[in-house]
Amino acid sequence: MRYNVREEILALTPEWRGERFADGRPKVPDYYLEALRGMTLEEIWKPLFVKGYDNQFEGKLKRLHDDERKLIGRAVTAAFVPTRPDLHQVCFQAGMEEGRKGNYNQWVIDSLVEGDVVVADMYDKIYKGTFVGGNLATAIQTKTKTGGAVIWGGVRDLEQMRKVEGFQAYYRGIDPTPIRDFIMTGFNTVIRFGSAVCLPGDIVFADYSGVFFIPSHEVEEVVNGAAKTHIKDIFGFEMITQNIFTTAQIDRNTWTEEMLDQLVAFIREDPQGIEYRELDWSKEYDLARHGDPNDTQTAL
Repeated sequence: MRYNVREEILALTPEWRGERFADGRPKVPDYYLEALRGMTLEEIWKPLFVKGYDNQFEGKLKRLHDDERKLIGRAVTAAFVPTRPDLHQVCFQAGMEEGRKGNYNQWVIDSLVEGDVVVADMYDKIYKGTFVGGNLATAIQTKTKTGGAVIWGGVRDLEQMRKVEGFQAYYRGIDPTPIRDFIMTGFNTVIRFGSAVCLPGDIVFADYSGVFFIPSHEVEEVVNGAAKTHIKDIFGFEMITQNIFTTAQIDRNTWTEEMLDQLVAFIREDPQGIEYRELDWSKEYDLARHGDPNDTQTAL
């Protein structure tokens, strides 16, 4: 039994070609994390959905703060099961031999670095399943700076947690009991989070709606795809308002070359297009010229 094994993380994330942390987790650049803060769930969802990533979202959660803040960061994953004496002895001994201190949840928090988000599958345990409270929320925020955790289980000490500046949490329920009777069977491994799947290094995107996990190797395309969706929406609204294009034309998955030409001109000339001027539209032009199997369908 070993925890947070670099070789296993590398094997789980072979499509990531960029920089990695010492433990092997993909280190998606901060630029993309900041870009995601200005995007919506619907904008980032589509590029993954059309690629077959159907199990990246979970919405059946409570939020510590109900303001407009988003929780975005690199996933540190942990998987737990109910306690069993012989298994606990094996797992806890393995952690002690690796030099870990405290309880299982503290092992995870001790590993965090700036930009991380804890993603814990506590198997929906709320009574005695309170992964984080006031003290550990402070520790998470101090280590990660952005401060966050998503827990498929419980939390406690809400009054204290709410006072930890910058900290945000998503969780299933609240209970005053301390965490008890559980075993960590995986640390930075693949986990099930409700109806979603998360790998170490995935980017956590959490907003009003719930929590969405973006595979590390897809983040660049998701961000660019979301940016394209955003500027196309701005442009499309203008064109519909001016009766230049119909809603049916704007809502098609594949635009014509004429529409793309006008979009590119809009981006080049209109102040609303300034931040989108580095986007590459060659793929869209290629689909317009050679056809797209989805070109008879409206946009998702």
